[in-house]
Amino acid sequence: MARKKKINKEDIFSFYMDYYLENGEAPKSVYQLSKEYNFDEAHFYQFFGNLSAIEKSIFKSFFEQTIELLNKSEEYLTFDARNKLLSFYYTFFEILTANRSFVLSVLERDQNSPRFLKTVSYFKPEFIKYLQTLEIERLDLKGAQIEKMVEKSVDESLWMQMVICIKFWMDDDSAGLEKTDIFIEKSINTGFDLINIQPLKSVIDLGKFLFHEKMNMN
Repeated sequence: MARKKKINKEDIFSFYMDYYLENGEAPKSVYQLSKEYNFDEAHFYQFFGNLSAIEKSIFKSFFEQTIELLNKSEEYLTFDARNKLLSFYYTFFEILTANRSFVLSVLERDQNSPRFLKTVSYFKPEFIKYLQTLEIERLDLKGAQIEKMVEKSVDESLWMQMVICIKFWMDDDSAGLEKTDIFIEKSINTGFDLINIQPLKSVIDLGKFLFHEKMNMN
């Protein structure tokens, strides 16, 4: 049978996911994948250096699809940080659900090993960059090192929140995965309440006032 002359990255994603679901494991080699789906092995290397790069790229593509869809929404662009992040979660998990069989196969394969966090973290750098575009209000402290620590702690907290939501989604057996939607809303709202800097600002302002008054009295 003649080999296909042209394939693209999305074709390779589809071939890999189909193979994984049909065989319960990843293909052993690029040759095996190309033979199974009738394309020239050389075409694979136009997009990937090896098979292990595919899963990482698939999870990144889910993230990229999410951002692309959100940026097409004029309403989304008017949202504040909290509602933008909620919209991101709902859209991202819709895409995960559309590919649930594959995603579960990959994540359940790794969930009882240290590799689970590595697999989930395939799109972490992109997610952190996205968080920084939301302009989430953070405490303004003097000193670049302290500000950097605060920023990192907020980003890492929100990332762990994403990991927890993925774990919840994996275990959700409700109709339409409606419990995941509820969990996402409660989780995001709680997360933003915890990093809400207004109460802390008030405490700091009160402390400055009391310190100033004490100095004047002395």
